[in-house]
Amino acid sequence: MRILLTNDDGYHAPGFEVLEKIARQFSDDIWVCAPSEEQSGAGHSLTLNQPVRLQQFAERRFAVTGTPTDSVMMALREVMDSPPDLILSGVNRGANLGDDITYSGTVSAAIEGALAGIRSIALSQVYSRESIAGDAPFDAALAWGAKVIEPLLDTPFDERTLVNVNFPPLAASEVKGIRVVRQGFHDYSRGSIVEGKDPRGHRYFWFGLHAIEHTLDHGTDLEAIDEGYVAVTPLQLDLTHHASLKAMAQRFEG
Repeated sequence: MRILLTNDDGYHAPGFEVLEKIARQFSDDIWVCAPSEEQSGAGHSLTLNQPVRLQQFAERRFAVTGTPTDSVMMALREVMDSPPDLILSGVNRGANLGDDITYSGTVSAAIEGALAGIRSIALSQVYSRESIAGDAPFDAALAWGAKVIEPLLDTPFDERTLVNVNFPPLAASEVKGIRVVRQGFHDYSRGSIVEGKDPRGHRYFWFGLHAIEHTLDHGTDLEAIDEGYVAVTPLQLDLTHHASLKAMAQRFEG
């Protein structure tokens, strides 16, 4: 099995080492193509206004000066001699839960893989507030990563679908199990923008990482993580709100 590894934290991120350890439990045919620098929050963006440069570190190991989406596109179109059987994105340092997935470069790399018709899985390690300023442990991801991926290897994926996985901020022995759950939602009314001044006295703004209120509806990824489970969420790329189609079309009928 040929596996492509990518992420949004950058080629040298510690979570990327964890991802490779997980992947090598399934195959030695591993290819790496990731952003050369951190691209957290890049979403499904492409680099269009400047060139993307490709750097090779070793055989089958590359980095690009671009986004996670750039990395997957470069891997599939320029780097690899044949498509991979599986794309793994992560392991992200931090959660990709609820509607945060729309910002996530980790998830977006898997989205690009899904668009190419390749089985794609995004993996993220949730960390506690105490870990924000320090090193976020990846114990749960390392111990549970293969346990999550293995059943997904022969699970049918519909076209333009992918799987989003989040590991709880616990020691591996404290993880209670795995739940397949739907996407939850946050309360963004309590988000923050931090204002400051640079050494020249000019104002700047920094999007804050303060705690955001979770809506812990039953059966969601947010609830699963809060209760100590690995959250596995199948995602689809069809954003159409089908229930509105008929009523909205009637508004335009003469």
